[in-house]
Amino acid sequence: MVPPAQTTPEKPYIGYAGYAPEDQKIPTDELGSTYIPVDSWVYPALSRLYSMGFVNTMFLGMRPYSRRAVLHMLEASQSDIVNSDNEEAQDILAKLFAELSAEDPGIYSRALVYGLDSSYTRLLGIDGPVLRDSFHLGQTINNDYGRPYQSGFNSIAGASTTNEWGPFSLYVRGEYQHAPSAVGYSDSLASQLNFIDEINYSGPQDTLPAGQIVAQNPFRLVEAYASVHVLGHEISGGKSDAWLGPATGSSLAWSNNAENTYSFRINRVEPLSIPFVSKVLGPVRYDFFVGPLSGHTVPRSPWIHAEMFSFRPTENFEFGFERTIIWGGNGHEPVTLHTFFHGFFDPNDTNPGEKNSPNDPGARFSDFSASYRLPLLRRYVTFYADTISHDDVTPISAPRRASFRTGLYLSQIPRLRKLDFRVEAVSTDPGVGAASRGQFAYWEVVQVQGYTNKGFILGDWIGREAKGGQAWLTYHISGNEWLQLEYLNKKTPANFIPGGTTQNQFKASVVKRLGRDVELNAWVQYEGWKAPIYKPGLQKNTSIAAQFTWYPKLRSYPQH
Repeated sequence: MVPPAQTTPEKPYIGYAGYAPEDQKIPTDELGSTYIPVDSWVYPALSRLYSMGFVNTMFLGMRPYSRRAVLHMLEASQSDIVNSDNEEAQDILAKLFAELSAEDPGIYSRALVYGLDSSYTRLLGIDGPVLRDSFHLGQTINNDYGRPYQSGFNSIAGASTTNEWGPFSLYVRGEYQHAPSAVGYSDSLASQLNFIDEINYSGPQDTLPAGQIVAQNPFRLVEAYASVHVLGHEISGGKSDAWLGPATGSSLAWSNNAENTYSFRINRVEPLSIPFVSKVLGPVRYDFFVGPLSGHTVPRSPWIHAEMFSFRPTENFEFGFERTIIWGGNGHEPVTLHTFFHGFFDPNDTNPGEKNSPNDPGARFSDFSASYRLPLLRRYVTFYADTISHDDVTPISAPRRASFRTGLYLSQIPRLRKLDFRVEAVSTDPGVGAASRGQFAYWEVVQVQGYTNKGFILGDWIGREAKGGQAWLTYHISGNEWLQLEYLNKKTPANFIPGGTTQNQFKASVVKRLGRDVELNAWVQYEGWKAPIYKPGLQKNTSIAAQFTWYPKLRSYPQH
């Protein structure tokens, strides 16, 4: 149970950890903080709180959140949660405040936070043939930062550090990764897929796992960025997470399915109230980042930028617009400020006649998303939708050309409050002619290696011209522990991949604390897949994984 919030004129409440005299309290928008990684337990916990009718200042469709932004969300809802009869919500609140305790170190405002944020090891064994081709046939493991994996023994070992001082922040997360060697696609299959993609290039490509694949043993920076907080914004440079959509299974615009890109970023992490505008549209958040893509050979080394605006007209409704543009690259047009601004300020649908000219605005993908806590069920059910379209100003203007992911989340079942249920349906197969050849969603006539970084789809793992869905049933042991059953299905039609493809996955997982600071995240997954173009008949694999993560307590020094 969380103790009730108490305030007095002499001691205004500023957080779970304690109180501070007003003259010693630093304004919250002068302090910077690092982002919480999108694979953290914090996000499903916050999502559940939101769908229970709390944390009304949270923007469901724009992640990651900074540590202090989450602290402010919780402070705004603490009284409602504590005074409710919802013990599940109270337990989540207590766990989240404990996670963020270094941000509010007692009776004085925070000055310095530093230390080892996490240290982790994952052991993964896969028995049977796998899919590792999100641009064509599919993935056995998704939303995993593009980490290498193959049949056999795989592992990762990593650590992260958090450092915050006044408005400045530094976050580094690096890891050693291992995957065994494997035999990839034959030359004939690679040539066939190149033909489908309209690629006249026979050399090695990250989007085609062809030939003999050597064992992988890289050290990789998963996230690494420095940032400064300016008036509610985190302005940063380096590698950082992004998840731009309200769904859990993936996000059509941007997810952690691929390795993070290096970028310059301006992220409004705290809700902004705009005079006159916010009276109608409510508070707003926005995010912008720009940087190079890796793994593209045709053309080589293009850049990408993304921008999103999200609004909350009511405490129960949120909607957002996002746009991503891939532009430039060796062999096409140079990456310059001129070519960047040409695409950035062009509000029109793409003109095909511009694509191979200096006036090419780039490969443009526009997204619209929304979430709504349903009437009469505000504390139980949230509906959400995510849509994306290629070469249109917005999917709203061309719904028949749009891909979608929709979902329904039941955050608690009456009389079984520890259970929740979520289901999502997804399609990247709109009814347009080019889509029948995989040449619409996540593909483009100039940027033929499409919406990828180092070979993996940056958006939804379901990839190009596919349909499917996911469902989760979760039993919550506590606010940061759970047991979960998951089902996943994906189908790709034969008019894109000859013979079509089918994937079915069944997964059981557990997240459990071994003591206060060590987390066990273990899962068993069975997959059956068919891809006659690659291997005949039904292929099966079983994956067993166990990850141990140590969360040491961050050190904090107050402002005196």
